[in-house]
Amino acid sequence: MSLFSVSPHKEQELSARMKRLGIRTKDLEEKFIRSSGHGGQNINKTSTCVFLRHLPSGVSVKCQEERSRALNRFLARRRLVERIDEIRLGRLSDEQQRREKIRRQKRRRSRRARARMLDEKRKHGEKKMLRAAVKDI
Repeated sequence: MSLFSVSPHKEQELSARMKRLGIRTKDLEEKFIRSSGHGGQNINKTSTCVFLRHLPSGVSVKCQEERSRALNRFLARRRLVERIDEIRLGRLSDEQQRREKIRRQKRRRSRRARARMLDEKRKHGEKKMLRAAVKDI
């Protein structure tokens, strides 16, 4: 039976990462609090926001992304594992590396696009110069 409302593969992946980092479920303090923001009656009546603290390291996370408490529990655990992984290994997490790579790619693309645009403008200017009236000497 699945603890969270996610695929078994994702759940196994998370438990493997937790085991690799030495994070035990009994070391986690978990609280459920009411979410804030839009949502009306559901937000006011149900405690779907998950607050998770890893007692040995003191790292804590709060997750209220989804309306489902089970899914928020999974997301909070995943976020906690990523934070602890960053702290212990002293490097960027996989997600942050992916974001940085996309930023670099976009930066390169914009430079190339700027060069292309300037080249097109220069060609257009040359074309307009050819249309100019011939001056009498």
